[in-house]
Amino acid sequence: MLILISIAAFIATFAGGLLALRFRDKLHLVLGFSAGAVIAVAFFDLIPEAFELAAGFREPTTIALYMAIGFFAYLFIDRLLFFHASRREEQDHGMDMHEHVHTHVGGLGAGGLVAHSFFDGVAVGLAFQVSVEVGALVATAVLIHKISDGISTVGVILKEEGSQGRAIKWLTFAAVAPVLGVLSTAAISIPENTLGIMLAVFAGFFIYMGASDLIPESHHAHPKLLTTVMTFLGAGVLYAAISFAGV
Repeated sequence: MLILISIAAFIATFAGGLLALRFRDKLHLVLGFSAGAVIAVAFFDLIPEAFELAAGFREPTTIALYMAIGFFAYLFIDRLLFFHASRREEQDHGMDMHEHVHTHVGGLGAGGLVAHSFFDGVAVGLAFQVSVEVGALVATAVLIHKISDGISTVGVILKEEGSQGRAIKWLTFAAVAPVLGVLSTAAISIPENTLGIMLAVFAGFFIYMGASDLIPESHHAHPKLLTTVMTFLGAGVLYAAISFAGV
């Protein structure tokens, strides 16, 4: 199962990058749907499951604390190490940056996305230790998000005047990263009394991912009603899937 999900993650990431190269004007709809789906998994599956697994081991306030830790940890990683570092450097250098500076900035952003993709794979592998149902839902959210990661990886390279060949190189790294992340969890075993905490942290990750990254990104370039409709549709589809599965 994990091998198949790893392959699917590779394909989803690569497909997202190819979409970014081919259909730039329609990507806001994909990102809008992704945002709703990722947030729905956090609210309708991970959070209830975290409270259920932690019953008898942890207080509800402790689980809420770990959700906050997950949210702010992801913010720290995203803002200080990855995307915003590249954007701030671009602003500092202005519009007359030399080509080698463009290359460095684009590589920094793309490298951050590669690391981010690796930890997405880790999340999938650990979620399957909770149950097959939870693992499948987390994998679904991650696979949907991988499409946007592929889009972002290509976008950050092209935005910094990188070539299409360089964009595809970084896209390949980003596509391989979640596979390595999933495989790395084969040697990790999570004790039962910490599974609720783990899911709470993942919920914080996903809420930040959707609310602070995907929603603004989808709405920024195309602030249209259809983009918002796609976000609600993504949330609705995942809510229906979770309800149907009974998890």
